[in-house]
Amino acid sequence: MSSIVVEPTPIRARSAARLRPGKTWFRVVSPLIIVIAWQLASATGALPERLLAAPTTIARTTWDLLQEGTLQEAITVSLGRAATGFAIGAVLGIGLAILAGLSTLGEYLVDPPMQMLRTVPFYGLIPLLILWFGIGELPKVVLVAFGVAIPLYLNTFAGIRGVDGKLAELAAVQRLSRAALIGHIVLPGALPQTLVGLRQSLGIAWLALIVAEQVNADAGLGFLINDAREFLRTDVIVVGLLVYCVLGLLTDALVRLIEGKALAWRRGFLGQ
Repeated sequence: MSSIVVEPTPIRARSAARLRPGKTWFRVVSPLIIVIAWQLASATGALPERLLAAPTTIARTTWDLLQEGTLQEAITVSLGRAATGFAIGAVLGIGLAILAGLSTLGEYLVDPPMQMLRTVPFYGLIPLLILWFGIGELPKVVLVAFGVAIPLYLNTFAGIRGVDGKLAELAAVQRLSRAALIGHIVLPGALPQTLVGLRQSLGIAWLALIVAEQVNADAGLGFLINDAREFLRTDVIVVGLLVYCVLGLLTDALVRLIEGKALAWRRGFLGQ
């Protein structure tokens, strides 16, 4: 009686077969249908201009703002705030996670207040930040930094504590110093989780910036949106929101690129 041998099909091969390069354009079909329906609703008067501008109007407004240089200036200001807040939050979040993750005493000192802070809605901090720092740039940067630090801390701390204990035993056999143990085993082992936190923190950073720039700002995308609201310019509001979306997608793609380079070793390890 002959036996039938069935060769296993790798999951990734099946996924690649489903997502053939020739059919990836299907992903744009549903957004295109939404834009067409939006334009038709605006053209027929079913969607009034005062509620939401038509896509063609938004495209013209985007071009006008680019021609005037207004949009570029707003993007530059917002990117500066986001970058400054992100840098401060990343240093604090990762630094505190290393302190808490590598020391029991550090965990007792750092983790309880961080766990408390993560439950605080950071939008509610705006009145306090204005009282403490005024209405200048500092409260906006602090709000972004706060939003960035929490997810980076939580993920990096979990990554450090999730490193296999057997690797520490191996380091002891190899007589590695504590600095070498941290540099060659602990931090690389925590890197995948840290990169997850990095993606989360970037998303929160843009959300925090949107809120921060709506409060007493005199420049930036949030100011542009807030000013447009006063004059019922829904086209400008949508342009500002779309720019926020694009910036968020670009920064997320950048982190994914870094993740692919930094964790390239996992392809061979997972048989990818």
